[in-house]
Amino acid sequence: MIYKVSDIAKAKDWYANAFQVKPNFDQPFYVGFTIVGYELGLLPDDKNTEKSENTIAYWGVENIESEYKRFLELGALENTPPKDVGGNIITATLKDPWGNILGLIQNPHFKQTP
Repeated sequence: MIYKVSDIAKAKDWYANAFQVKPNFDQPFYVGFTIVGYELGLLPDDKNTEKSENTIAYWGVENIESEYKRFLELGALENTPPKDVGGNIITATLKDPWGNILGLIQNPHFKQTP
């Protein structure tokens, strides 16, 4: 998943705090994080492109209520609060400080990786 940001240095710090992981690739043209085996990338956006809600990546969390609150405390904006969508699966979305949509999902059917 790639997120475009107007300030890649600030976004790198924000995402490192939000996902509690350091980047595995860190250059002025791209910053990459490995989040539970998936790539979360940051690209500089000089145009400050308008963001769309057509595509949402949902990042798995064990406790969506606490993680949702923590993301808000870090400066994310509420988009859709946590909601049970059936089968004990709970989803929520937030906007990062650059307007990108971040999805969170608590799914008891997901296998946890070590």
